[in-house]
Amino acid sequence: MAATAGHDVTQLNSLIEVTLDSADGYGEASKGARNARFTELFARRAAERQRLVRRLQQEVRSRGGTPEEDGTILAAAHRMFLNLKTMMGDADKAIVEEVERGEDHIKAAFEKVLADQELSPPTRTLVSESYGAVKADHDQMRDIKHDMEAAR
Repeated sequence: MAATAGHDVTQLNSLIEVTLDSADGYGEASKGARNARFTELFARRAAERQRLVRRLQQEVRSRGGTPEEDGTILAAAHRMFLNLKTMMGDADKAIVEEVERGEDHIKAAFEKVLADQELSPPTRTLVSESYGAVKADHDQMRDIKHDMEAAR
């Protein structure tokens, strides 16, 4: 594996981990939401993130690397916190807040990789295209959270 390909694989694998975390988080959020609108939105978003994971994994393989298959330990703790928080109050509000926090994390991870000047042009293109969807999802969750806060 060439130096650039190895660097790209490392960066892509870091994104795979956070995207797996995001997909798992959305899956848990879908199970915990009480409002059908959120249940459907979160389930759809979990499926979208799984598709993104497969796309990133495919790119890692095309570069001669071994793609990540698991998320991070931190995300498991985050999901446990989410489960506890939903049991203690307004489940949908708590879930939206935690999902939005997760969106901040994945958006920052993509921005960090995009700032990497050593990425090859094809990898940069893939990450940039993926970032567009991640940012739109982030902005939607931010707006939902703010709308819920304003309705209080």
